[in-house]
Amino acid sequence: MIKLRTYVFMDSLQPQLAEYMATVSQGFLPIPGDACLWVEVSPGMAVHRLTDMALKGTRVRLAQQVVERAFGSMVIHQRDQSDVRSAGRLLLANMGARQEDRHPCRIAWQETIRGMTPDHTVLINRQNRRGSMILPGQSMFILETEPAGYVVYAANQAEKAANITLIDVRAVGAFGRLTLSGTEADVDEAAAAAIAAIEQPSGT
Repeated sequence: MIKLRTYVFMDSLQPQLAEYMATVSQGFLPIPGDACLWVEVSPGMAVHRLTDMALKGTRVRLAQQVVERAFGSMVIHQRDQSDVRSAGRLLLANMGARQEDRHPCRIAWQETIRGMTPDHTVLINRQNRRGSMILPGQSMFILETEPAGYVVYAANQAEKAANITLIDVRAVGAFGRLTLSGTEADVDEAAAAAIAAIEQPSGT
C-alpha cells in the first residue's frame, strides 16, 4: 500500500525558488512561473510507478526524483497549471487516495534571529553553496517541517509575500529546512506567510 506523505501544488514558482531548484534537480529544470507539484510517498520505491503514470498520462516534465528506502519524492512541472493539476488527480486516483489523506505537516522548529553577526553569516554561507548569501546585519528566519516536502511550498509563499533572500531549501529526508534572510520587516512578513502555508497547504 502506498502512503501519501506530501502532496502540495504551487501555481507559480517564484524566481529564487525556481533557480534554487535548478541547482539541485537532475531532470528537466523548472523556470520561474511554472506550475509545480511536489509528491512524497512511502515506501520510497513506489515513486517510480507514480512517475511513470504522470509522464505517460499528461504533458508534465520531471524535475526531480529522489528514492530512499523509507520515502520517495517526485517533482513535476509544466507552464500550464491544468497539466499539473491533471497529473495530480491521476496520481491520487491510481493510489486510491485523496489529497486530504496526505500526512499533516508539523512545524518541528521555527525561529527568527535578528541582526546577524559576521562570524555567524560566514559559516552559514560556507555551508550553503546552492542558494544566496546572507549578509551581516540582516535578520534570518529558519523553519523545519515534517514531512520535508512541505517546506518548498512554504518557501514559495514566503518569496511571494516579501522581498527576502532565499538562502537554503532542503526538502528531502525526514525533515525539511528553510532558511531565508532580509530586513527585519521583510523577514517577519515572509515568516508569517511561510507558517500560514504550512498550516493550510495547497492542493490541486
